[in-house]
Formats: sequence, C-alpha cells, structure tokens
Amino acid sequence: MSTPLWQPSNDHINQTNMIDYIRFIEREYDIAFENYSQFHHWSVESCEDFWASIWRFSKVIARTPWQAVLTDSDKFPGAQWFKGARLNFAENLLRFANDFSCDNDRSNKTAIVSRLENGERRELSYAELYTEVEKLAAGLKAAGVSVGDRVAAFMPNVPETIIAMLAATSLGAVWSSCSPDFGINGVMDRFGQIEPKVLFACDGYHYNGKVIDSLPRVREISQQIASIEKLVVVPIVNRAELNKSELGRTEPANIDLVNINNAVHYADMLVSENTPTLNFAQLPFEHPLYIMYSSGTTGAPKCIVHSAGGTLLQHLKEHILHVDLKPEDTLFYFTTCGWMMWNWLVNGLAVGATIVLYDGSPFAPNPTAMLDMIDEEDISIFGTSAKYIAAIEKEGLIPRKTHQLSQLKTILSTGSPLSHESFRYVYRDIKTDVCLSSISGGTDIVSCFALGNPCLPVYEGELQCLGLGMAVAIWNDKGESVIEEKGELVCTQPFPSCPIYFWNDPENEKFHDAYFDTYPNIWAHGDYGEITSNGGIIIHGRSDAVLNPGGVRIGTAEIYRQVEKIKVVLDSICIGQEWDDDVRVILFVVLREGTSLDDALIKAIRSTIRANTTPRHVPAKIIQVTDIPRTISGKIVELAVRKIVNGDTVQNTDALANPEALQHFANLPQLQT
Repeated sequence: MSTPLWQPSNDHINQTNMIDYIRFIEREYDIAFENYSQFHHWSVESCEDFWASIWRFSKVIARTPWQAVLTDSDKFPGAQWFKGARLNFAENLLRFANDFSCDNDRSNKTAIVSRLENGERRELSYAELYTEVEKLAAGLKAAGVSVGDRVAAFMPNVPETIIAMLAATSLGAVWSSCSPDFGINGVMDRFGQIEPKVLFACDGYHYNGKVIDSLPRVREISQQIASIEKLVVVPIVNRAELNKSELGRTEPANIDLVNINNAVHYADMLVSENTPTLNFAQLPFEHPLYIMYSSGTTGAPKCIVHSAGGTLLQHLKEHILHVDLKPEDTLFYFTTCGWMMWNWLVNGLAVGATIVLYDGSPFAPNPTAMLDMIDEEDISIFGTSAKYIAAIEKEGLIPRKTHQLSQLKTILSTGSPLSHESFRYVYRDIKTDVCLSSISGGTDIVSCFALGNPCLPVYEGELQCLGLGMAVAIWNDKGESVIEEKGELVCTQPFPSCPIYFWNDPENEKFHDAYFDTYPNIWAHGDYGEITSNGGIIIHGRSDAVLNPGGVRIGTAEIYRQVEKIKVVLDSICIGQEWDDDVRVILFVVLREGTSLDDALIKAIRSTIRANTTPRHVPAKIIQVTDIPRTISGKIVELAVRKIVNGDTVQNTDALANPEALQHFANLPQLQT
C-alpha cells in the first residue's frame, strides 16, 4: 500500500458528518463497522435500510410518507423507490427559508453569492431567494405552467437561473437548461426535442473580457420552437457595452424585444404585488425533475430524464456525507448551466450552505481569478476540473505562497481523470491540509459512482472511495468482478438517481441500449477503470475511447498522465488510428507559445511515456496542433477526432465549444505514413 498524500486527523474525522452518520447507523441497527469498506458493503447489501436512513438523516421533507422503500428490486431498470411518498424538490431546497423546517433566523443567512467576470457581485439571503421564487412561481402559474410542462433556460450561471428552476419545479414543471454559448443548432437539438412551454433567455453574457450579445440567437430560437408560449428575457449585460458607449447599465424595459415571439421582460413575469403564497406541488418520488443531455457529438443528444426524489436524495447523500457539507460552509463549483455540476451545486441549498456562482472565464481578468475568489468569499469547498488544476500548475502558480486559503478544506475535481502530477501539485503548492477528492459519475446519473470521503486518506492518482449505496464493481471481459485489474465500470443494483427514462423513447429502446445492452440487468457506465488495494478507484478513460494496439487495451488517461509532466505541453488528445489491420496510437499536442515540436521534444515525450507505462503506450506518431476540440462543458472529444482521422464524418458538431478545431485533424500528411 502506497503512502497517502493526506491523512485526516482523528479530531478531523470526529467532526465530520460521515462519522455522525455511521454512529447513527450503528445505534439504529445495533451494528458496528471497523472500516469504510465494511460500511460500504452494508450500504449495498442492506440498500433499503441504507436509503431509508439517508432520508431520515438528511431530513427530507415529504407531506405524504412512503409506503415502501424499494419495489421490483429485481428489475434494473424498472425498480421503484419510495412508493407512495409525495414531495417537492423546490420545497426541500428552500427549507431554510420556511418556519416549519428550521429556525427562522436561518432564513437571513446568505444563500447565493453571484459573481460575474466583469466584477459584478450580488448576494441573496435564503429569505430573499424564497421571495423571488414566490413572485416568479406566481408569474409562471399565471402563464399557464402546470405539472409536467417543460420550462427551459438559455442562461448563464446567475441567480435568476436558480430562481427560475425553483419556481418551475415548485409547480411540478420539468426543468432543462443549457449555457448561452451554445449555437442555434445545439439549442434546437436539445430544446427542440422537449418542446418547452416557457424559455428563460439572457440578453447577453461575459466571457474572456468580451460582452457577447445573445439576442440574435434568442430571436431565432423563438421562431424555431413553436411550443414556446412565453420567452422571458433576463437582463445580464450592460447593453451600452455592446454599443461601445458610456450610457451606463440599460434598464430591462430598453432591451429590444422586437421580432422575439411571445417575449416578455423578466421583471414583468414577477408578481410583486399581492403575491400569492408559494404552494409546493406534492408529487411522487419519481416525478420528472430535470431533462439533461448527452454530449451529442455522435448524433442527436439523448434527453435524459431524472426524478425529483432520486436527484434530491442522491445529492443530499453526496453533499452531507462524501463532501462533508455543513450549513456554515461556502460551496463553489466552476460550471455552466449546461453541465450537470450546476444541478449538483444548486442542491447545496438543501443543506443550508452558501453557494457561490461564477460566470465567465476562470482565467479572467488574470490566471489567479478563481484563487482570489476563494479568499474573498471564504470558500471552504472548491470544485473545479482536472484541466484547471493542470493549467494553473503550468502557469507556475504557487497559491500557498500568494493566497491565504484559510477556510479551504476540500478541493473537488471532475470532468476528466486527475493526473498523478496534479495530485502532487495540490499538496505541494496549493495546501497541505486539504481533502482532495477526485470524483466521477456523469450526466447519466446526475451524480457520482466514486468520490471523496473526509474520513479517508488521499492516495496519489486515486478517487478515494465508492459511493455509499452504489453497488459499483470493475468487471473483466468474462464479466467477473476484479480488484487491481482494469475493466468495465458497472453498477449491479438499482440506485435512486438512475434516470427514469429518455424523452421521446416510448419503448425505452434507446435507454436500454445506452446502459443495459452489454450486461442484462446491469448498468454499464462506459468507463474503463480499476479498483485499487486501498479501496479507491482509478478511471483510465472512456471505454469507447480505449486504445487497442496489438489487442492490448490501454486507457487514454494512462497516456495523458505522462504527457502532463511535460511543461511545454498545454493540452493533448490521444486516439487510435486504423493502420495495417491493427490500431496505432496517435498523440496530438498543443504546445506553449513559441515552442515547436522538434525531435528532442518528441523523444522526451516518448521517453516519459515509456518509462512510466509500457512500450505499447508509446505513440507511433506525435503531431502538433493548434487546438483540441472540446464539448461546451470542457471535455475532449476523442471519438470525434478518431472519426476524422479514420476518414469518417462527424454528424453533429454543435455540441462543441470550438468545432473549427476538428479541421486540424483532417487529411494530416503525417498520418499517411
């Protein structure tokens, strides 16, 4: 067993929610656990007791109690959770503003801090948040929104987006969102499928020092989606900035709504006088809450429908136990409204924490912007991506010398596997006493299969543990569960945050093919991973991107971890090219400005990979490109690049943040020899 990078002290462990919960279980069920492995085993083997205890421990608000925790447990998919319960998602997130659910003085606590790249900052207390939701819910109800209607958002990460989501879900409507950097086709591929009755859209947004006007796209969306009865335009930017004038912030009434079908100003949707009392629609546990989307790089995005109860319960479990989130904490995750981490972040309200929103580039106006914000907002739990951590290391930042980080207790990382070097960088140059939790799950489950634990040590390159209540295993090619061997990540038992269905998939064929086609009655997640002797897990990449030179399976993350050690390499992508009836490994690199890919650098990259992996991992070709194509949520698109390299076409590029980058990979002469 390797030496941990971080080990929680006994005092730290004894103050965690996790240890409080374990003691709660030991009292309730007259049982004792020696370690987390035993506890996780109990949570899976006694899943009904486990999920019922999470309900009680997290104090879920339900006006009608459940009759059975789990029915049809042998059906996966098809199992039903908390049959008979009636609850409301928004009511649970707004509990700290309600007299019946907590001490009233909690309602004056800050619920949301909102920051924009241009420096604009706002705060809302829980009481103010409740009032705004109440006003908007009344407006939506007056507009005819009711149970099951879709309400969508083409919005940046600002308070109005959360207010709209809570107002819609308080009525039992189904929420869906994407960020305003999506193109028209990307929006149509998503919202065109679900036919929203109401669309919230911003007039513009800030990114990397620029002010981008959204209204031309909003006009086109209004013309193409006939189902929209109300298009609510939210003022975000100073319209004068778009015109290069000094007129100051434009009032909402001055936003030009000409040629925007059914458009109204956000302020006009609020019922601010004689506002009706906010009544939360009481709905079944499995009532649809969110419609989320697959990346859509290989076809039209799949519309993944998540339940209100499953999302709430799973997020409460992860926030309270695995993240150790408490009411006194300040939680931040760098995300847009088009990535599931936005939905995950917002659920921090159900714990009574303060959540921090940020919209803009993480490196504007300078590379320390996010680190500055940690100090300025006393952020205790900081969520980001593996790419961000690697980027600030390559910038040469040493935050422990330049920032206080006094409240920071947890760093969360997701989006792609966190490299060994990034683990070392965090503890060497950011903070020694911090729980670094690399987490992994996805939009498919709007949560995690593997994540952190404040009571466990952190080992280099490993996600700390399997999630409680999640029957996760690694299966080899024979369908056997293995330890310290690479294989397919599967989940062998139902869990509450399993999607309830795909939209417009009446026979559940697409849903079944996506997750249950490989192994009957078993969720196959599509990750290629390994459970370690420490009880942690390593994600080696996506299964469909696994390289297979000479019949040997190689996860792309194994190569990326080595390439990130080369300081002049800013980004990379690795794919398999069909060649001579086999597959050869091709590595594309983006280099620091002023650096060229000469023979010495190629040799250094190959030597680093060979020294730390195997000769099979060494790329047959290393090619310099100017950019790497990524989805809008920041994930590299290995499948799309592989298609281009192998002479296929990519049908859908609207899900890409930089679709033009794909052209770098077409007809490269280096790939012809």
